[in-house]
Amino acid sequence: MISSFTIRPITSHQEMLDQYRLIQLLNPHMTQERYTQLIDQMHPSAYRMVGCFQGDVCIGLSGYWIATKLYSGKYLEIDNFVVDEPYRSKGVGKLLLDWLLHEAKAQACETAMLDAYVVNAPAHKFYLREGFQIKGFHFLKKL
Repeated sequence: MISSFTIRPITSHQEMLDQYRLIQLLNPHMTQERYTQLIDQMHPSAYRMVGCFQGDVCIGLSGYWIATKLYSGKYLEIDNFVVDEPYRSKGVGKLLLDWLLHEAKAQACETAMLDAYVVNAPAHKFYLREGFQIKGFHFLKKL
């Protein structure tokens, strides 16, 4: 089944907006208006996306950023990694992650990092299996 999937960057602003359906799986309370507002802010700031497609349908995607921090050096941050429910446990996540790690190396990144929701145990299991380590806590304060 993996051979029927293709991985490719999602580069246009409109194509990013078209991924609302998948993003809602991670963020069920996010409205389309809010998603549009955030993509409008993120896209010009070097936010990127990659998708896994079956034909013309995006069945999995991840956003990512490339930046530098003192503790990690240059890094690729995986953001909003999601696979459509019928395609989970079929290798889609692994294909996306492999593409992201290859991209990180191609961009001379020293590290790949991500945040996963505390309640998302299946994601934790996946990332640990793929060699990620839990390094710390991500703190958030709404303003």
